[in-house]
Amino acid sequence: MKMRASRVVKQHQIVCEKTDVLEPVAGEALVKTAWAALCGSDVHSVHSDVPFKPHYANPGTPGHEGIGYVEESRIDGYKKGDLILTIPGYQNRTGTFCDYQTILPKYMVKVPETDVPLEQLLMAQQFGTTIYALRQLPVDVVGKTVMVMGQGSAGAFFAWSLKRAGAAKVIASDKSDSRLAMSRHFGVDVPVKAGKDAYQAVMDHTGGKGVDYLVEAVGNSEALAQSIGLIGLDGHGLFFGQPMTTELVPFNFHDFQRRRMTINSHTETLREPNLLSFKYALDLIVSRQIDVSPLISHTFSLDEIEKAMDYASTYKDNARKVCLKF
Repeated sequence: MKMRASRVVKQHQIVCEKTDVLEPVAGEALVKTAWAALCGSDVHSVHSDVPFKPHYANPGTPGHEGIGYVEESRIDGYKKGDLILTIPGYQNRTGTFCDYQTILPKYMVKVPETDVPLEQLLMAQQFGTTIYALRQLPVDVVGKTVMVMGQGSAGAFFAWSLKRAGAAKVIASDKSDSRLAMSRHFGVDVPVKAGKDAYQAVMDHTGGKGVDYLVEAVGNSEALAQSIGLIGLDGHGLFFGQPMTTELVPFNFHDFQRRRMTINSHTETLREPNLLSFKYALDLIVSRQIDVSPLISHTFSLDEIEKAMDYASTYKDNARKVCLKF
């Protein structure tokens, strides 16, 4: 049986082509994809100068945000028709940008019965990564001023979580006017254009001291270099954005050292046993404690993967979260 699947041909080029469906073996399930979403890390994987990873040769990569129905199961506890949030990692034989995913149970989360639209349930994948990141080095933000650099889906979820955790003021920056307009829905008090305006806003709202906590959810060199100068004395920072380059990125070591900062980074949410952060994110969406609908701006077919990637990487037509409908 044949299926459509994406493949990264070379830097800056991803295509959709026909390939064989990978039949599941013992311990795997075959999931028919219903929806997939493009993550910022997918954009970086295609357009950055970071070398491709070996698993990018797998059908449907680099996609890792998906939702679909079990077509065939060779796993205890899963049956045909089960709705599954798919979060394929390096050991999986396919990504999510394909008609059928051959997937291991460690990368599957069963979705409870709900009337929430599938494309909104799909947002639990990105949401889960941000929940996990914030849990790795917990910081008390009650009554404090925080900053989120980037208002893609990850940045929006960070803003929502920090506001929910008690932050008095959430400042957020982005280059996209559409994303900044959306950010207030997720708890942002001060949306501001990335760059010089962001620095000035932080100084204005903190009396020149800098924020107590900052999340970098962009990954480009400009944001990384600026971030240190936005954090105040004894402040904390979380570097979440996937780097666009393997080159050295300069930053102000004087400010870092004199302000006694604590900085941590995060990746590999799939290392979490039982995928608890993804399950919690899914529960927040199913129970409607968070409305993720404003995130989703554009929907394409898998045949249009190159166009979808272009929209996601350039913010074309005010793109926010770009999805694929199967």
